[in-house]
Amino acid sequence: MSSKELVLVSACLAGLQTRYDDRVAASPACLQRLAQTNWIPVCPEQLGGLATPRCAADIIDGTGADVLKGRARVVCRDGCDVTEAFIKGARQVLDIACRQHITTVILKSRSPSCGVRKQGVTAALLDKHGFKLEEFD
Repeated sequence: MSSKELVLVSACLAGLQTRYDDRVAASPACLQRLAQTNWIPVCPEQLGGLATPRCAADIIDGTGADVLKGRARVVCRDGCDVTEAFIKGARQVLDIACRQHITTVILKSRSPSCGVRKQGVTAALLDKHGFKLEEFD
């Protein structure tokens, strides 16, 4: 059995084709960080039922925490409300993290799902449950 830490990582950071725009954009710094771990890739937006590619979305009138409290929405730039998909995906990631006894989650910066500093929906839910969050571009 490996003694490496098991982490969750935003799938797009690991180079999987899960970004909203269908681009592959692995983060070299993140890949270097992952080399020290065992990891499970996750994409909250796909887990919530959204396709790739998909319309870019933004949190309107708040943060990810506000979305979870019903005070803000996640809306695509074409006007489609995808709030429920973002919440569903966040809950799926939380479930995976709990089942796998994860302590650290590595997330994509500036994402309405995963952003840590600009708090996304998944980041807010994981933070609320005490997970250590790291962020990469």
